[in-house]
Amino acid sequence: MPTRIADTSGQDVAVEQRSSARKWMLLGLPLLGLAVLVLLAWPALSRWSQAEYSTSAERLRLATVERGEFIRDVSVQGRVVASVAPTLYAPATGTITFDVQSGALVESGQPLGTIDSPELDNRLQQEASSLERLKVDNERQLIEARQQRLENRKTIDLAMVSLEAAQREQRRSQEAFARNAVSAIDHEKAQDDLRNAELAHQHAVADADLDNERLDFEVRTRQFEVERQELLVADLQRQVDELIIRSPVSGIVGNLLVEQKTAVTQNQAVLSVVDLSAFEIEIQIPESYADDLALGMEAQVQFSQQVFPATLVSVSPEIIANQVTGRVRFTGDMPGGLRQNQRLTTRVLLDRKPDTLKVRRGQFLDSGSGRIAYVLGDGMAQRRSITTGGRSLSEVEVLDGLAEGDTIIISSTESFGGAETVLITD
Repeated sequence: MPTRIADTSGQDVAVEQRSSARKWMLLGLPLLGLAVLVLLAWPALSRWSQAEYSTSAERLRLATVERGEFIRDVSVQGRVVASVAPTLYAPATGTITFDVQSGALVESGQPLGTIDSPELDNRLQQEASSLERLKVDNERQLIEARQQRLENRKTIDLAMVSLEAAQREQRRSQEAFARNAVSAIDHEKAQDDLRNAELAHQHAVADADLDNERLDFEVRTRQFEVERQELLVADLQRQVDELIIRSPVSGIVGNLLVEQKTAVTQNQAVLSVVDLSAFEIEIQIPESYADDLALGMEAQVQFSQQVFPATLVSVSPEIIANQVTGRVRFTGDMPGGLRQNQRLTTRVLLDRKPDTLKVRRGQFLDSGSGRIAYVLGDGMAQRRSITTGGRSLSEVEVLDGLAEGDTIIISSTESFGGAETVLITD
């Protein structure tokens, strides 16, 4: 029987021929997807092609330009100082004895120390003795004046008696002469006697008036001497009373500037007293703000996470170490718990401008010297020239180049290298 060789015909499978439409469909789907992807990515590709620099949004700080009240201010560190801290001086030369120690609480008028001045005490005793002597002399002058006035009155009265006697004698002589009982010579003598009596009376009255004026003058002179001596004694008594040094305010004793039982000279500083009920803030303001400062400016003092209103009450007329010294005083209730030389943040409001275009302050001011800003829009940041005005602690005034609602980059833009467009990536 002949041998049969097997072939592969049993393994062949008839394949159905695909249609050309289905072939083109399968080929077109990837191309269509690719085209959609190109259309979707085209804006990003376009921005990428236009951008000169790209950066991540996470590295940027943004702020929106807005309109409102712009407050230009300066923030400095202030030091709490007592607004009333008098230094007391020795009123006279002597030896001082303190009654208190440094740091002691004292009340107004409380004795703090005493100065022993034998010279001043001796002068007071001498002048007081002179005052008593002048008072005695004045009393003696008053007695002598009354006595002299009595003598003057006596002289006037005697002159009046002589005048009345001469008048009677003249009347008698007139009647006798009319009856030819006396001679003409006797009659004329009676008239002369009357005239002498009248003159004597007139002079007695005039002399008495003049003497009374002299007595009044002498009495007033002695009285003025007494009053002058009383003023001198009162002044010396005041100086002796001031030898007891008293506290002018309620507070705490500061430093004792001399040792106990030390000999001091007149007008030498001996101790200080600090009034703890009235504090002010001493601030050092940079020289660049000196021309903008004015008395009465509003200020704010931050203490214990609270803000207390205050007022700028003094500004030094000189500049030391590129700084101006000023004083700020609380306008309302002073916060409790303040301590001398405590450091507090103080904000001085230099200017207020309503309805002003402004933006939050950032490092972009230093990067572009306040003349360049990058404005965000559609994922891109466009470089724009701007003009800025006043600057505060947290905001800057925008004069030109930006509009309300613009969003700008306020972080440093030095890394952009002055690029006109910057791509912002997520």
